[in-house]
Amino acid sequence: MTANQTRAADETAILKVLKGVYEAWNANDADAFVAEYTEDASAILPGSYRKSRDEIRASMEVGFSSFLKGSTTTDKVLNVRFINDDAAVVVSETGVLFPGETEVPDERLVIATWVLTRQDGSWLLAAYQNSPSVMSMP
Repeated sequence: MTANQTRAADETAILKVLKGVYEAWNANDADAFVAEYTEDASAILPGSYRKSRDEIRASMEVGFSSFLKGSTTTDKVLNVRFINDDAAVVVSETGVLFPGETEVPDERLVIATWVLTRQDGSWLLAAYQNSPSVMSMP
C-alpha cells in the first residue's frame, strides 16, 4: 500500500469514528457515544472540563435523559490533519438539533477540535474541545 493509500485509509477510519459518535448521539446512547474514546480522554466545552471517558459518559447519560433527550446533531468536517502516523486532528462545525427543529440556529453552531490517536491498530478519540462558531462583535 502506498503512503497516499495508507493516509486515505486512515482518514476513512477516523471519519468512521466521528460518524459513530454522532450516530450514538442521535440514538441518545451514552455508552455507544464513548465506545471509541480512550480511557483517559478529555472533553472541554464552554464551562466544563471532563477528564476521562467515564466522566464524559456520565455527563452524556445525564444530558440524554434530560435536556438533550431526543436531540440530534449536524456535523461538517472542515479539515483532517495528521500530526504523525498515529495522531490526527480533525476540525468540524457541528450543532445540536432539538426535537422539531430542522436547522441549527447560528448561535448554537460550534467549531470542534477532535484529537485522535491510533492504539493497537484502531483510531480512538483522545480529546475533544468546542467553541461557539459565531461571536458577537462589540
